[in-house]
Amino acid sequence: MSFRDSIDRYADFDFPGFFERVTDADVERALAAEKLSVTDFLTLLAPPAARRIEAMAQRASQLTVQHFGRTIQMFIPLYLSNHCNNRCAYCGFNVGNDMPRRVLDLDAIEAEAEAIARTGMQHVLILTGEDRRITPPEYIAAAARCLKRHFASVSIEVYPLHEEEYRALRAAGVDGMTVFQETYDPVTYRRVHLGGKKRDYGWRLDAPERAARAGLRLVNIGPLLGLAEPRREIFFTGLHARYLEDHYLQTEVAISLPRINPAEGSFDADHRIGDKSFVQFMTALRMFLPRAGITVSTRERAEFRDAILPLGVTRFSAGSSTGVGGYVDPPDADALQFEITDQRSVAEVAAALVARRFQPVFKDWDGSL
Repeated sequence: MSFRDSIDRYADFDFPGFFERVTDADVERALAAEKLSVTDFLTLLAPPAARRIEAMAQRASQLTVQHFGRTIQMFIPLYLSNHCNNRCAYCGFNVGNDMPRRVLDLDAIEAEAEAIARTGMQHVLILTGEDRRITPPEYIAAAARCLKRHFASVSIEVYPLHEEEYRALRAAGVDGMTVFQETYDPVTYRRVHLGGKKRDYGWRLDAPERAARAGLRLVNIGPLLGLAEPRREIFFTGLHARYLEDHYLQTEVAISLPRINPAEGSFDADHRIGDKSFVQFMTALRMFLPRAGITVSTRERAEFRDAILPLGVTRFSAGSSTGVGGYVDPPDADALQFEITDQRSVAEVAAALVARRFQPVFKDWDGSL
């Protein structure tokens, strides 16, 4: 059994019809539920629930404080390579894009680590394009061993791996992984992934389970909001996270909610998501998954990130660069995966959190312990 079975159960489900039938009374019942059922969760994603966004926000805030306090775990991405074999219509690293390609050697990784460490960050997320020939698992392991000398936590956001490869990376010091399904809609998935290993929907979908079985402490999942109908995307994201929580009790599960930002290739998203809808989706997720981490990245505007702090957020990236080697030397503008919107430094983001009575947490895990 895998989460694909859960998706298949909803293959013929009439989502538009369900949303049309949701009443204000249904929304009130869902809001009053001590633990949300799957139907309650879907109800809170329906358009009528937007009229109760204040009540959703209050409930989400209460649950977040109950489970996480007023803390925000800070992390920073580190891009090791932008070589990629995939043809993803929305991504700047698309193999078809004419852009400068680079991969960091261990000396360059060491220099990047030293630059990041000076900001106070202790959680680093390493990223590569999806090209196993250029960045094989052995390279990622070597990078992790280098970075563990500088940081308490090293996570990865790379191509999906075999379970034994996740085990090997765990032995090298990796304790968490992120993999976005991008879209849970198989039709849209095939349409936007035009070539490369990433076309294999099932292989990507099962990657968080392989990582959890391998013993990684954290798995982080999410859709790329804008590719497909957003309510369905959030619904399947929530189901996926609950499935992982139920089946891998030793694993911390987190969700990211990235919205499409401009990238090389001028991809035009079919489903733009406004701020109010974003808040509705995030608060519904918090009520459905009280213990899951929720990440809001520097894709979002600074003022928006600050405004939604009390509504369910637990993890922030800060001081980010989406170019390879972006902390020692500014990367080429044509070599970014996507554009950063919140360009504040780590210190500026931390100060903004403190000003809103939140505690920025730079270290909440140490593998040596």
